[in-house]
Amino acid sequence: MSKIEVTKMATLTGHNDCVYGLAPSKKANIFFSADGNGMVARWNLEKPEIGDMVAKVQNSVYALHYREAGNQLLVGHNFSGLHLIDLDSKKELKSIELTSAQIFDIQSIGNLVLVACGEGLVVALDFENWAVRKHLKASDKHARVIAVHPNQKSFAIGYSDHHIRVFDTETLDLQHTIAAHSNSVFALRYSPDGQYLVSGGRDAHLKVWNVSQGYALHQSIVAHMYALNSLDFSPDGQYFVTGSMDKSIKVWDAHMFKLLKVIDKSRHAGHATSVNKLWWSAYQNFVVSASDDRTVSVWSLKFP
Repeated sequence: MSKIEVTKMATLTGHNDCVYGLAPSKKANIFFSADGNGMVARWNLEKPEIGDMVAKVQNSVYALHYREAGNQLLVGHNFSGLHLIDLDSKKELKSIELTSAQIFDIQSIGNLVLVACGEGLVVALDFENWAVRKHLKASDKHARVIAVHPNQKSFAIGYSDHHIRVFDTETLDLQHTIAAHSNSVFALRYSPDGQYLVSGGRDAHLKVWNVSQGYALHQSIVAHMYALNSLDFSPDGQYFVTGSMDKSIKVWDAHMFKLLKVIDKSRHAGHATSVNKLWWSAYQNFVVSASDDRTVSVWSLKFP
């Protein structure tokens, strides 16, 4: 294992239910979290002990997405739809009913907003007109996670039918179908250089796909004991982290895909239950983790 120094900087305890969603803002020190009770909070890594509520909806929230233009937050309201929150006033600007199922992820590419829902539906929303452009229905199983390629010409969706599907951004046509995992795909990110697509899922495996070779399998790793729920790359693209139902966070080399560090309860006062979401901030190289234990933790990683 690497000599990475791990320091727990803060434990944020404002939520009263499992924390599922994290989203960054345009400022590296500001981020948002959402929970199973419908509360959305804003935090400042400069003063992590102080948070404020920016929205409250009736049902649980799994997905958040920040839009820098206008300083706005998209909130995925499970079994209902999408809410647009003005963060300066904390007021809802508008909403749209999209689905009667869960909303698992939200991403945007310019004016296009992509919403991954239950029952295999991905909604492509025209943000400016606040209207549905197209429904992408490539599976009957949940669409769980969205990854946008750095060149923004394509995006990938991970599904509960164990597959990853890659779509063209302009035409929204299906380009590739990857038989990826032996169970649901929960985590999906492109490497910052766009060379690889990295996936993880309920089967606890981490898989690396070579984009330029038609998404051929580059590497398969038994990464965790239980479901791999989330992953995120460091801002410099040198490392990435994975979070799991096994309560651990693992740090990996992003070039060799080698395990470097395990962050857990026994060694680092880590989470007591499932790690649901991760975000790697450019602010002092902090990693933020959200858990079923109703807390958000902030970690400092120092590399040799």
